[in-house]
Amino acid sequence: MMQDVWEICFCRPVLRRSIIVAIVVGTIINLINQGDALFTDTNIHWPKIALTYLVPFCVASYGAYTGMKTAR
Repeated sequence: MMQDVWEICFCRPVLRRSIIVAIVVGTIINLINQGDALFTDTNIHWPKIALTYLVPFCVASYGAYTGMKTAR
């Protein structure tokens, strides 16, 4: 089971697409949530920034995994 997850989620096309989704969606969400901190002298919450990119990556990877698993 876990072998299937790793093989599907980290194959080159899925990984590439998940990274692109994470960059685009994560950047938009970071601008919405921490725009004031990014453009002023307010403190930036680095763990929140990391999670904001990690969550869309995981969602895109999970979507690809379930889609491929269903297709099989």
